[in-house]
Amino acid sequence: MSMDRFARAASIDGKQFAAGLLERIKKDVEILKAQTGVVPGLAVVLVGDDPASSVYVASKHRQTVAAGMKSFVHQLPAETSQNELLGLVHRLNVAPEVHGILVQLPLPVHLDPNAVIQAIHQDKDVDGFHVSNAGRLFTGNPVLVPCTPLGCMMLLKDTLGENLSGLHAVVVGKSNIVGKPMAQMLMNAHCTVTVVHSQTRDTAELCRAADILVVAAGRPGLVRGDWIKPGAVVIDVGINRIQDGGKSKIVGDVAFGEAGHARAITPVPGGVGPMTIACLLSNTLTAFRGQHNLAIAA
Repeated sequence: MSMDRFARAASIDGKQFAAGLLERIKKDVEILKAQTGVVPGLAVVLVGDDPASSVYVASKHRQTVAAGMKSFVHQLPAETSQNELLGLVHRLNVAPEVHGILVQLPLPVHLDPNAVIQAIHQDKDVDGFHVSNAGRLFTGNPVLVPCTPLGCMMLLKDTLGENLSGLHAVVVGKSNIVGKPMAQMLMNAHCTVTVVHSQTRDTAELCRAADILVVAAGRPGLVRGDWIKPGAVVIDVGINRIQDGGKSKIVGDVAFGEAGHARAITPVPGGVGPMTIACLLSNTLTAFRGQHNLAIAA
């Protein structure tokens, strides 16, 4: 099959899309403040001093404030006990000024992340990980969904149009954070969905059949050019730091330089990454609207 028609894949600019989304969020915050007299508030909890997590939390704080929302950052020592962390979560659950709660993962090893996630009130669960929100997504009635898959869907619809019905989507990876919710969102959009993972046979052949290929495996360069169908849209969720010629750089799960025959592909960095925080703030507005009995934006 000739690949000449798609010799140069379009780059899906997640950074630009996220900037536009954040501008719309900022305007919505002003409208909601005028309607209710209340400013949406997001609480982020960080336990310990993991450098990457600290950077993420600082970025979330800056963008929350820039969008006109209230930002509540709770930084706890690494030795915080399970009961102490759950106590903070319960206080945030009933705090009227807090409309969204996020506990930054990973947690120190002595803490149970699942118990903490399930302790967050489902209506304030802006990460979309609570079992009730997972169930809403599974039954086709999503409210708060995980931020990264939400961002991926936004980029897909911006590239392909709102109607994804009948397209064959392949999701590489089956994590609760990306792979599983991504597959469910694509099914809810009436795609035919295949999920492949580390135990799948003939992974490359399955990927070659995809009109939409979403890769969230956490393995740099896993998907080679000959795994990609000419004209497919590729969403690379991977963020991997590797050494190249003695220098550190960030790459995705797809061999980007081999994907020129795709219709479009997200670069790494600058693709899916910028969408995650923007979608976190979008989820915070969704949570705010739900708590104030306002219509949820489409």
